[in-house]
Amino acid sequence: MLILLPPSEGKTPAAKGPAIDWEALSFPELNPYRAKVLDALGTVSAHEDALALLGVGASLRDDVERNTRLHAEPAAPAHQVYSGVLYDALGFGTMTPTQRRKATESILVVSALWGAIGFGDHVPAYRLSMGTALPDVGRLASYWKPQLTAALAGRTEGELLVDCRSSTYAAAWAPPPAQTVSVNVFTEANGKRTVVSHFAKHTRGELARHLLTRRGKTPATPVQLLKATQEAWTAELVEGTARKPHALNIILRG
Repeated sequence: MLILLPPSEGKTPAAKGPAIDWEALSFPELNPYRAKVLDALGTVSAHEDALALLGVGASLRDDVERNTRLHAEPAAPAHQVYSGVLYDALGFGTMTPTQRRKATESILVVSALWGAIGFGDHVPAYRLSMGTALPDVGRLASYWKPQLTAALAGRTEGELLVDCRSSTYAAAWAPPPAQTVSVNVFTEANGKRTVVSHFAKHTRGELARHLLTRRGKTPATPVQLLKATQEAWTAELVEGTARKPHALNIILRG
């Protein structure tokens, strides 16, 4: 089982430590493509209109300025750099050593800057969204899609993929539908079901934690994933097709 996560919008910079070691990153074959995005991001971030070009507000000026020196910024494990609602609910820091090891082995983060990285990979904090277009790179989701399809094929073969990414990051790579289950979150009140948006991040983080910390056999099929999820939530499985992945719908009672 592999759990696919999006990065967090906010990131926690490392206070000190060495800069990124490119060859230590998972999927080193992506490094030339990572370097191209990083260089383009640095150029855009140094522009006088950087905030507008990156689609962020004035409160993130320091984050954008940091983008201009990522080669030299201290790097830390992804599970420390990524923060926010989903990662708070995942609670990596409160897991046992065995659970943390399982999380590090089982989580892949799909990133606008790095393409895809392992949960233990050391990276600096940065500011960049998958929905951004960069000069000489273009729209990042389109840029990464063929690279991730090639790089991740061997790592994901034969694995159940629990896809907790948002739609923005799911656009960067479409794994084989037969082995993929996308996770949706709904609220249901008075017989009416409503799609959950922001709070879905929290539930997806809780689901990831549940799957990584529960006792019992690790799910290897969509049906086994459904049964594991039903240990904690009301849930249903929508069967996939040759072109569409399975869907795990978690229903929160309103």
